[in-house]
Amino acid sequence: MYQGFYNLTSGMLTQSRNLNVISNNMVNIQTPGYKSDKMTSTTFEEEILYRTGAHNKGNPTELGSMSKIKTADQTYVNYAQGGFEETGGIYDFAIQGNGFFCVQGENGTVYTRNGSFEVDEEGYLTLAGVGRVLGMDGQPIRIDNENFTVDSRGIISVTEIEDGEQETTQLGQLRLVDFADYNALHKEDYGVFSTAQAEQQINIGTNGQGILWKSVEKSNVDMVEEMTSMMSSQRALQSAAQVLKMYDQIMGKAVADVGKV
Repeated sequence: MYQGFYNLTSGMLTQSRNLNVISNNMVNIQTPGYKSDKMTSTTFEEEILYRTGAHNKGNPTELGSMSKIKTADQTYVNYAQGGFEETGGIYDFAIQGNGFFCVQGENGTVYTRNGSFEVDEEGYLTLAGVGRVLGMDGQPIRIDNENFTVDSRGIISVTEIEDGEQETTQLGQLRLVDFADYNALHKEDYGVFSTAQAEQQINIGTNGQGILWKSVEKSNVDMVEEMTSMMSSQRALQSAAQVLKMYDQIMGKAVADVGKV
């Protein structure tokens, strides 16, 4: 009977953690570039069961294996590309294809698919709450003229006419990088990732790679799938709680009533 307490309690804790992951996905459904998480569970230290006689304990018969505890295993990130939404905002960018924007974080460069940028008080392109966006030269991009244009290669430029001649000034080019192993990326707050692995430069303009200006990549969270997972997890949690309550009542009966006989 005590085994049931292990099974049910560990199941409740696992489902509670799963609900936290699901709720975080649902909260970020409107966050540009957000990548959904999925938690997987596993068992803890399987044991082999044997059957023996009441008096003769020799030659036990193997019945099978079981585990008393269920636990969270790992949370995986779904890096699938989300849809694109045209916003009209001059500081909004979306990556078409693989890759990440580079942002100057407090503890080094971090990476994101969230291209909903803004400019700070000094005119630098920034990701709110994180830091300044880096260009191809590894330096923050400063935009001192709002009449700029951006091409599919991420080149930000301003065209002006002086003395009847057209002059184009390049303010910077968005730096896009990719990585060989996405499993080595560490997900942090504000939808950014950090990693110790080397960056791989992306050849923008090849294999469908490019920058969409005045657009953002939407979250890849599937609300229907998350709602279905949430209801399934809630029912499993409620069922485990109800059966655990029954176990507690039975144990109470065993101690209060049977124990007196």
